[in-house]
Amino acid sequence: MKQLSLVPAAADPDPGAMEIVPDTKDWTWVLDRPCPECGLATSTIDRDDIPGLLRANAAAWREVLARPDARARPNPTTWSPLEYAAYVRDVCRVYTERLHLMLTQDAPHYPNWDQDATAVEDRYAEQDPVTVARELSAAAEHLATRFTEVTGDQWLRRGTRSDGAHFTVDTFARYFIHDPIHHLHDAAGATSPTGTSS
Repeated sequence: MKQLSLVPAAADPDPGAMEIVPDTKDWTWVLDRPCPECGLATSTIDRDDIPGLLRANAAAWREVLARPDARARPNPTTWSPLEYAAYVRDVCRVYTERLHLMLTQDAPHYPNWDQDATAVEDRYAEQDPVTVARELSAAAEHLATRFTEVTGDQWLRRGTRSDGAHFTVDTFARYFIHDPIHHLHDAAGATSPTGTSS
């Protein structure tokens, strides 16, 4: 789960104003072994199933965001379901851009995305759950459609993240799908103090 640094803007802090402690972990290991928290084994996934997994995940988020406690943090240092969902929406958008780069450029380097800064600057905690659910569904559908369009040798095209991690479109897709699945697990009530690095 995302961990937050308690840096109040006032004596009675607004949870949305707390600064997120950057997640500096390297999560590329999920390509090699199952995640012990959410249980996903990305190496066993058929890449043709990834669009369906993403669509099912987006549908599950709609249910989570309809809960009356969607805005509530389980504790002061863990994101609320709403904050996780806003993050997943933005991950889908960023990965759509990265996939486009990989398919249209030779071995591109992705522009850096500071996910933690985005969460603070865009005030995830204050966003509207209904709007986030709609936007997440749209972003997930757009990316799912892009994945269905990948064929043949396109799965072998390469890209590099700002920290130097290298991906093919195949490993990129498998690495990506862990993120929304893991965070749905987080939002559903997992208590482990870890997150994912995109």
